[in-house]
Amino acid sequence: MDNDYLKHIGEMTSLSEVVNALAEQGYIVDFNLKSSQINDGENPIQEFPEQFLIDRHYRFEGESDPDDEAIVYAISSIDGKIKGIFVNGYGTSSESAGDEVINQLKSRTD
Repeated sequence: MDNDYLKHIGEMTSLSEVVNALAEQGYIVDFNLKSSQINDGENPIQEFPEQFLIDRHYRFEGESDPDDEAIVYAISSIDGKIKGIFVNGYGTSSESAGDEVINQLKSRTD
């Protein structure tokens, strides 16, 4: 990944800007737990967490409500052929099912 591009993503302020920028970088699969993109409700990051890595993550706090917090994860398969995003709350907005999925994934360290 281009580190300059990632720095630019980090300067963005809205969740939608980051999601759109990640899509431009090939993160197009929606890994969210109730995604219609995933066949028959099967989610590869849930079924095969050892095959996926967290590349980057971005945290957001709502302007009008500090409890409106979210985190966007850029996730890819070990071989880099599958790239997507996963959005979850954090802090008081965190969902336990989402936390369980993310806790099974390791971070990419390259």
